[in-house]
Order: sequence, then structure tokens, then C-alpha cells
Amino acid sequence: MHSALAHPSISGTTDVYLIVGDPVAQVQAPALFNAVFARTGINAVLVPTHVAPQHLTALVKGAFGAANIKGLWAAIPHKTALVHLLDACSPMGRAAGAVNAVRRNSDGRLEGALFDGEGLVGALNHFGMSYQQQRVLILGAGGGASAIAASLACTTPGAAAHVALYDPLPGKADAVARHIGRHSQAEVVATPTNDPVGYDLVINASPLGLQAGDAQPCDVQRLEPHASVMDIVMKNQPTPWVRAARGRGLNAQPGFEMLVQQAPLYLDFFGYTEAADLVRRDTQFLRAQIDPTLF
Repeated sequence: MHSALAHPSISGTTDVYLIVGDPVAQVQAPALFNAVFARTGINAVLVPTHVAPQHLTALVKGAFGAANIKGLWAAIPHKTALVHLLDACSPMGRAAGAVNAVRRNSDGRLEGALFDGEGLVGALNHFGMSYQQQRVLILGAGGGASAIAASLACTTPGAAAHVALYDPLPGKADAVARHIGRHSQAEVVATPTNDPVGYDLVINASPLGLQAGDAQPCDVQRLEPHASVMDIVMKNQPTPWVRAARGRGLNAQPGFEMLVQQAPLYLDFFGYTEAADLVRRDTQFLRAQIDPTLF
């Protein structure tokens, strides 16, 4: 089981952060960040908030009407929709058309940022998965997929050579590819198939795998013998897809390391620079907050 740290008593002076998603049962961020708050003596708490897409706008407007709600984390499927509720957005958020963090600045304006892509790149580096000048297939075209595509395609230097996005919803991947392509160093395209033949790195950024009976994101037997596999689903890991890829001897990893790599970026964004420096020095502490059987 993951380690537990006693959280300081929640009081009338506690700063509140919400992680909004639909669903939220899979989110790992509260365990990780609440442990950081406890370890560093920060009087704050991160709370999962299950909100359907049609209620997101009302939730955001209502939440930031509360003085002690300082910010939001975003999970599936809200990363893209949140962009339209912001007064300001980071360059990577604009490139991807998605954010996964929102804060209220001192002037009351809402500012968003996107860390999924940077976290994914950090995880790829951690696991020794090559992406520079490689051919990458991203399965999914939601906010997480957009973030990953933007980071892999727009990093200078060191971008991928070719980034393809697949999504079963007609037109969705094409819209994302066109948007990111305007900012990218790499070739960014939509592909009509999830066939992984010809790709060096395949990333599942779709919801497939959240439910036990889900179909696999792509045919594992079609993966190239040298391919690397990353599955960013935060539940039921290792998924059957990851296990099957490992069964073929491939470097296949769940996406929890992606969250670990993002943690200091979130903390810096919300003004906790000392806590950010601490977790940069001790990333193993962060990994200990997640059930080690999931790695």
C-alpha cells in the first residue's frame, strides 16, 4: 500500500483545490499532493470533484466565487473545455488547446497552464523511451492527447519527427492535428487507423482501459519489435494492453510517472516554490504515495 502522512487539520484558513473530472475514481493526484502539503506544512487540500461536462462552466464560476478555493486540477474530459473559461493561458496550453491547471490571480483573472506533455516527456526520459526524431502514434485526441502531441511536436530542440493522432470520433483528431501543426517542429497528422505498424513509440491517451472490459487501444501483435509503449490511464494498471506489450518483451509502462514528473510544475504554478524544490530533490517520495503495485 502507498504511504500515508497525517494531513494538518482542515480549518477555516485552509486553501482548497479541486480536481475536476468525469469520472474521478481513477485520479491519483489527491494522494500525491495532499502528502506533499502534509510533509511541507502547507495548509491546503486537494479534493476530487465529479462534475459532468454540462455542469463544468457553472462549477468553475461558482468555485472561484469562493475566496478560499484557489485553483483547479483537470482530469478527463475537461482539459479542452476549460480553455474557453480562461482570461489567460500558457503558450503550451494555447498550442494544445487544453489546460490541466487553473489558478485565480491576484487581479481575479483566471489563468490556465498545461503540464501533461512535459510530464509525459519526463516519464519517457525516466524509462529510456526514445522520442526525438521518432515516429509517434497517439491514441486519442482529447486534452491529454493534445498536450502530449504538442510537447512531442513543439519541443525545440528534440522534437519527434512525425506525430500521428487517432480517434474514432470523426474529425476530432484532424482538428487537433491542424491546431498543433501551426506551432510544431514535427509533422503532425491525423490517421484514420489505430494500426501501430511503422511507429517507434505508441501512447494510449484515450479512456480505453479505465473499465475492465474495454477493448485494447490497438493490436499489440502489430507493434514493431523495437517499439515503446506508454499508457496514461490512471486506473486498472498495468492494463491488459501494457501486460500484453510486456509479454512481447517491449518497454511498456503505465503513466503514473507522468504525474510524478508534473508535480513540481503544478506546485510552482500555484506558488509553492519551496515544495516544488523539495519534490524535485526527492521524487522517490512522490512515487511512494502511489500504490507500488501499480508500477
